[in-house]
Amino acid sequence: MRNLNVPMYDPEMVRPMREELTRLGFAELRTPAEVDAVLASERAPTLVVVNSVCGCAARNARPAAALAIQHDRRPARLVTVFAGQDADATARARSYFTGYGPSSPQIALFKDGRSCSCWSGATSKGGTRATSRPTSPRHSSSTADYAV
Repeated sequence: MRNLNVPMYDPEMVRPMREELTRLGFAELRTPAEVDAVLASERAPTLVVVNSVCGCAARNARPAAALAIQHDRRPARLVTVFAGQDADATARARSYFTGYGPSSPQIALFKDGRSCSCWSGATSKGGTRATSRPTSPRHSSSTADYAV
């Protein structure tokens, strides 16, 4: 019964939540193959948003993503997966967030094909800083060029 990829919520109910990011230019990645096509080979700075129906996504993640891309220096690629809707694509995207635990919502910045910064809904509780360092020493600790 693995890989059923059955949406947790009515797709029509979450459509406005998806559109909140796609209207801004985020491309939806709905399958593991679509995720791999971007994250396995992309070297340009890429912002990945794990969207969700939760309040943290509505109050923090989607507005933060919108603010992040208003700057002159912004990631070249903007992509999103939707937790609870596209489970396989979300799991695949999270597999690239090496050194970071899964969370919904979650925003990861990739540079040179590696995750270099990650924000999660858990990070936002209590007003803590929005960027966190990976637990794996293989990843870059510098996010000076592109902030989430």
